[in-house]
Amino acid sequence: MQRLYDFIRRHPTGVDSFWAVFLLGLSGMSMVTDHAQRTGTERIAAAPIVIGLCCVVALRRRAPEKMLLLAVALGVAQLVFGVGPNVANFAMLMITFTVATVGARWASRLALICSLSAAGLSQLRWPQDVPENSWPQQIFVVMVMTVPFVLAWVLGDSMRTRRAYFSQLEERAARLEREREAQSKVAVAAERARIARELHDVVAHNVSVMVVQADGAAYVMDAAPDQARQALETISSTGRQALAEMRRLLGVLRTGDTRESGEYVPQPDVEQIEDLIEQVRQTGLAVDFKVEGTPRPLPSGVELTAYRIVQEALTNTRKHGGPDAGASVRLVYFDDGLGLLVEDDGRGVAHELYEDGGADGAGHGMIGMRERVGMVGGTLDAGPRPGGGFRISALLPLKPAD
Repeated sequence: MQRLYDFIRRHPTGVDSFWAVFLLGLSGMSMVTDHAQRTGTERIAAAPIVIGLCCVVALRRRAPEKMLLLAVALGVAQLVFGVGPNVANFAMLMITFTVATVGARWASRLALICSLSAAGLSQLRWPQDVPENSWPQQIFVVMVMTVPFVLAWVLGDSMRTRRAYFSQLEERAARLEREREAQSKVAVAAERARIARELHDVVAHNVSVMVVQADGAAYVMDAAPDQARQALETISSTGRQALAEMRRLLGVLRTGDTRESGEYVPQPDVEQIEDLIEQVRQTGLAVDFKVEGTPRPLPSGVELTAYRIVQEALTNTRKHGGPDAGASVRLVYFDDGLGLLVEDDGRGVAHELYEDGGADGAGHGMIGMRERVGMVGGTLDAGPRPGGGFRISALLPLKPAD
């Protein structure tokens, strides 16, 4: 049965042609039966009219508007030449339904007007169908003859509305699918950017510490073995920490990786800033650390942002501050946010590293800091400090900006 339905959908004109031939056969038999009752003019005009109406049925879905005009013209010809209603007039119902379903709006309105007037014109043209003086009965006959045409138009218009509704639903579903794909791509890009920022901070800081400790160990290897051993232990612990953080970050790229490994590494927070500064001090960089205000729990995003800003700022001080540079870190707890101030008295960095986020390719850390601060709705100010050195000032609100 499904194959039959599929064949009908694929060959609509063929199916309509079959019904047109069937209608032509019935009309031919009717014409033969009524041949003796027709005048010469009616006999001559009847054949072309019947054939034309059968063509309307055959081509109604291929050219609905043209077939409607042809049906109207054939109906007028019937009235002019006196060819009475016959089986072929069933084509009028079919073209009315078709035009109301798939035709243009003007054609649908024209079909409705013709449907409302066809029965009355037929009754005026052939009044012998009912007694002459019984006008209530004539009105009733007209109404009964009009009902099938109106029902055909109403059914066709309902199908048009339903198809338009389903078409709108399909378009909306396709649009939502496109929007969902776009949102997925944006989410993937944002996640990649986040992982890139995290990896940059982890690698830049920890590898920098390891390089400094390795250079120091090589320098005092013979003169102070204990210091060299301590430097190697620092390198080992820093490397493990870097691997743990990198494993945490890259684990999101593998489905179920964290669940299989059973290892959960918490993200850095404000309380770990003191450990970070102590680690930096072991590399030889003097850092003054102070906390002002009353410490209290902060959103995880704010804590991670504060930690990464301090980490990146101290890493830049080691890279660009010079051998005798010193740094200071201030954490200030406000009622509505957290303030950060990281300064050093070194020689500073090139102007390109903070003006446009690193035009020479070496300022990705500054780009990451600005992006992190922007994600939590805060503000960041970075630039040279009066009297030499570099300053990074950030204000992180407790609630994201609207």
